[in-house]
Amino acid sequence: MFSLVARRPASPPSSLMHSRVEVCPPELWPSSLSWRGRLQRWARRITARLAPWMPAPARPVNRLHLVKAEFVDSLSDLDGDAPQTLVDRIERARSLRELWHLRSSVYGQVALALSQGEAERRLAGLNRHFPVRAPRSGLMSLEH
Repeated sequence: MFSLVARRPASPPSSLMHSRVEVCPPELWPSSLSWRGRLQRWARRITARLAPWMPAPARPVNRLHLVKAEFVDSLSDLDGDAPQTLVDRIERARSLRELWHLRSSVYGQVALALSQGEAERRLAGLNRHFPVRAPRSGLMSLEH
């Protein structure tokens, strides 16, 4: 029975496989909950009490609002109910993690309306807001 199945050699890996980077969702917990984040927050409070004449640090930019605006801009030239529904979902997102999950929907809407190449280009622009991880090596054993 096994002789009926023709074994073909695996195709050589393409250059695309080696240039692929895995985009990860943002951390579930903010970095201020780590020991390092708590230490930095404590040091800022002590500095503010001991040296009140020093200027207060600038308030961080509302990153979520800026990323939402980029997501909406990536759909701005699309017409129809589906892209508008997606824009509504983007505007209701409460975290970068929720936006990370909406990336595939943005890709799908742009690919349907325009082209796959344009969808990949826009997704690459959106992916810069999320952490990346190097691809796993194919040389490592899966049992470990």
